[in-house]
Amino acid sequence: MTIQDTAAEPSEATDQPSPISTDAIWRLPATVCRITHLLGEQTAGALLQRAVAATGDALKPSLIRDQELVPDVRRSRSCPDFAAPELLTAIDEVLEAVEHTLGVSCRYTEPSYGLNVHNDGDFYRPHQDTSAEFAPRRLLTFVYYLHRTPRPFEGGELRVFDAALPLHTATTGDWRQQSWRDWEPEHDSIVFFRPTAWHEVRPVRCPSRQHADSRFAVNGWLCSPDPSEPPAPTGASAAA
Repeated sequence: MTIQDTAAEPSEATDQPSPISTDAIWRLPATVCRITHLLGEQTAGALLQRAVAATGDALKPSLIRDQELVPDVRRSRSCPDFAAPELLTAIDEVLEAVEHTLGVSCRYTEPSYGLNVHNDGDFYRPHQDTSAEFAPRRLLTFVYYLHRTPRPFEGGELRVFDAALPLHTATTGDWRQQSWRDWEPEHDSIVFFRPTAWHEVRPVRCPSRQHADSRFAVNGWLCSPDPSEPPAPTGASAAA
């Protein structure tokens, strides 16, 4: 049996070279909660019909940071006034388990969401949903997917990137090299993740280019209360 003396003087310990490679990278996968068959065939089908019916003036070019039109970064169409109360009810029922898994408290939050439509060639480059400067009230991101079956498009996966940091201050490795996991935009499925996670929508390929064959998604956030507004009445739903 090998016995190692762990009582070395502090100066001796600091003089020893670190056994950690200068190429060592700490990679931490972002946690994503995914639920399939969330609403069931009938309810999801009715919600899809309403999404397909959102056309014309109801759809606007999607913006970044809620105010800028940058086609090189994001290309899709959005309907911010789309209503999906049945989805919010379902989210409220699974929220406790999601909070526990992601380590976030959504008590007294309020939802902010809309409909996003991706068709042939549409995408959204890597981004975060919140920062200290932009939308700091967002605590939880959710994306609920809808589409015709069989799926009439390819691509459109949600790519969620791992966090990566060098373990050595003098790293010589390319620690910015990215790793990730892709999540399929499956009909009647929903994903939850923290809005600080870097993510993107992969390019969509829709041969028909028909609106009804698009990749539809109700995406949004649970946000902390706006401090400029009066508090909600006692007993109000945590996510309604």
